[in-house]
Amino acid sequence: GDNDRIFKDVEVVNVLAVKRGTKYPNRYILMSGDIDSRVSDANNATSDSPGANDNASGMAGTLEAARVLSKYNFENSVIFVGLSGEEQGLYGGEGLAAHAKEKGWEIIGILNNDMIGNIEGVDGIISNTDFRIFSEPVPPTETEDERKARRFYGGEVDGISRQLARYVHKTTQNYMPEMNPMMIYRLDRFGRGGHHRPFNDAGFAGIRIMEAHENYTQQHQDIRTEDGIEYGDKLEHVNFEYASKLTAVNAINLASIAWAPPAPKEVNIGGIVEAAAKLQWSKVDGAKGYRIYWRDTTSPTWDHSRYVENVTEFTLDGIVIDNFFFGVSTVGANGFESVVVFPNGILR
Repeated sequence: GDNDRIFKDVEVVNVLAVKRGTKYPNRYILMSGDIDSRVSDANNATSDSPGANDNASGMAGTLEAARVLSKYNFENSVIFVGLSGEEQGLYGGEGLAAHAKEKGWEIIGILNNDMIGNIEGVDGIISNTDFRIFSEPVPPTETEDERKARRFYGGEVDGISRQLARYVHKTTQNYMPEMNPMMIYRLDRFGRGGHHRPFNDAGFAGIRIMEAHENYTQQHQDIRTEDGIEYGDKLEHVNFEYASKLTAVNAINLASIAWAPPAPKEVNIGGIVEAAAKLQWSKVDGAKGYRIYWRDTTSPTWDHSRYVENVTEFTLDGIVIDNFFFGVSTVGANGFESVVVFPNGILR
């Protein structure tokens, strides 16, 4: 093909471990790391390339989350995966996403961990509590009808990956208040790529979880010392306490989602020229109830909510729909909650 990072025929192999769900075995939440690394020349396959942070940190976190969570049973299936070919063009993720589509997997989302071990940034900041959650605004698979509806009714920052990012943000604040999750309203860093993107390209929710302060002298570099600066992605630069914290962020979110019931597939909203917001959604079998969320249109997070019993419609009196965005999640009998669904239909 036209990829100059692959100069001979190769077989791209991913490594997966599946914790099969007891109730929804065909619904999957994924955590991923990468099992490749590189130096300055992407085609240099002979020089020492430890890749301690990029991305042994993410792969080690995935293995540790698998070790801990394997002791529990979940309603949904959990996949822990080491993806290959990331540095050559995200081939491992592309292959797994295509396989999931072919087999009809219902992917709840993927938490891609790519560099979760560095706390000292080139920006001069040292922090072992900040981390970033990258997410795209809306899926690239959006139809023309969906695009037109979004133009008139809103939702430019409310795609499925953005809702997954908000879920991780909220869960982290609830269970690990010492951490500072930073939602970044971008697919990834400028000019960079990660293994959540092939899943996004296939229409699945996917986010990137990573350190907040990168050090570029330790990424994609030959091991050397130059002008007094030490280059190379070596083990000594990894902060294990911080990496364990971000691993815990993943574990609590994987468990929360895996224990939660499915989200409503359809959520409709109405209340045009009324002092009330009307919401209607599809019934989810086994749900104890639902939670209605709303927020100011300029707010990044769901700031207001109301729990309702096992019904499929509800009216929020005194709330004008023009001034807020809305969403609905499913709540299970165990108290765990699905990812929020932004309205995908209009009540006339």
